[in-house]
Amino acid sequence: MPELPEVETIRRQLAPALSGKLITRLEVLDPKWASPLAADELASLIEGRTIERLDRRGKYLIFALGDEFYLICHLRMTGNFLLEGDSAAPYQRAVFELEGGKTLRFTDPRRFGTAEVIVGDESLERYFASRLGIEPLSGALDGAALRALASEKRTSVKAFLLDQRAVAGIGNIYADEALFRAKVHPMREAGRLKPAQYALLATTIQDALQAGLDAGGATIDDFVTPTDSTAASKTSFSFTGARASLARAAATRFERWSSQGEGPTFANAVKRARGGPLSAEQLV
Repeated sequence: MPELPEVETIRRQLAPALSGKLITRLEVLDPKWASPLAADELASLIEGRTIERLDRRGKYLIFALGDEFYLICHLRMTGNFLLEGDSAAPYQRAVFELEGGKTLRFTDPRRFGTAEVIVGDESLERYFASRLGIEPLSGALDGAALRALASEKRTSVKAFLLDQRAVAGIGNIYADEALFRAKVHPMREAGRLKPAQYALLATTIQDALQAGLDAGGATIDDFVTPTDSTAASKTSFSFTGARASLARAAATRFERWSSQGEGPTFANAVKRARGGPLSAEQLV
């Protein structure tokens, strides 16, 4: 699933090409993308409007179309926008035709991506207030903020990080990386870390996201940039879902737990002389 760095990479690459462009036609090829609106209804609302800017909140892309009118897109598992992509590209769900002949295609093999129209700045604010928490790279995330958000939470810290209402934009890849860097067991109860651990975890969250952003997103699964080039950040991570990323650690083995339905993989250090993995208490 595209996470904050991948979505922000898409935004940064698309924004210069889209800003100021009139949407002359929107062809919705998959009605599911426009639901609950009908495909032709969504198209009629969008056509003839100008993209003033392209914003991001969490994992959402926000097309600001003037007069407090917004198209909110979530990529979900496999959604992506391709600028000037192949007209025969597979899994196309929507095609934006722009003035000047440019074309923006939304592709989504698994068809989970969504598009919604929101009218009014206050409505937009309410929409995200009920869904998203702190933007981790905004300067608002620190140990105290993370501790306050996790206070009395009995869920695992991994599940807590995946809850978008706490910290926006973190998914499986970057939660694993942040926890690994902070040496915090993913099944540790979120509300029971030490203050120093919250402070370190806040830092490693930002470091992991920034590493992904600097590299243009993760190569995990099938993410490509809007210009159809594969991202290059896998080697930036100390830990990812790919077991090979920790092959250099001779005394490391992998275990899997179910957390928020994402089946994360986490590296659990093993002292071969003792046999067996370290416990949550030993690891943290």
